[in-house]
Amino acid sequence: MLIIAEIGQNHNGDIGIAQQLIYAAKKNGAHIAKFQLYDVDSIFPSTFEWYREAKEAQLTKEHVIRLAKECERAGIEFMASVFDLGRVQWCEEVGMKRYKIASRSIFNQPLIETVLSCGKDVIISLGMWKKKSLPRIKGRGRVDFLYCVPKYPTELEDVDFLQIDFNEYSGFSDHTIGIEAALVAIARGARIIEKHFTLDKTMHGPDHACSMEPSELRNLARHAQQFERVLYHV
Repeated sequence: MLIIAEIGQNHNGDIGIAQQLIYAAKKNGAHIAKFQLYDVDSIFPSTFEWYREAKEAQLTKEHVIRLAKECERAGIEFMASVFDLGRVQWCEEVGMKRYKIASRSIFNQPLIETVLSCGKDVIISLGMWKKKSLPRIKGRGRVDFLYCVPKYPTELEDVDFLQIDFNEYSGFSDHTIGIEAALVAIARGARIIEKHFTLDKTMHGPDHACSMEPSELRNLARHAQQFERVLYHV
């Protein structure tokens, strides 16, 4: 089981908060602390509801170097969603172990090809993928697909696990409130859970409300470990 604490933009541009989130993710059972690397003006119009917040949370190369080192000190894997080719190079320079492709990037062929050319494992969310068959994406590393509903937050009734085969999908990128949907996904065979992570759900920003706080991450990690013992005898 792999639990990804999606810090994303939840540091709100404050590297001190980002560091706190890294250590809280490690302490409460996450295996990966994940960030988002983007040029806000290339993915959002200035009229986007959360444009200012996304701009403030935009990480520089220097931030990436610092956060990757902080993850190493904390003993947790650093990972990022990359949204352009230049930021792939940043990740190569810090020795990132594996990549994340966000739902919105599934049709960005140059980006996907560049990431695959690095030879690392890749995790891809399919929130924007509408075909029944999975994308034909193969690389030298492992490629894992995550079931995802691109709504923030996602209502529980919008999650349709009955249509998802977790022998094909490796896991679930969860935007619901609470950890119940993630637990159901694990019980149905998901081996990767990605969920937004925050110190406080009441903080201002686009993702805090559908994020888990440290106590929820701790419960998710504990239950995931118990489910593994029942399902896989590990």
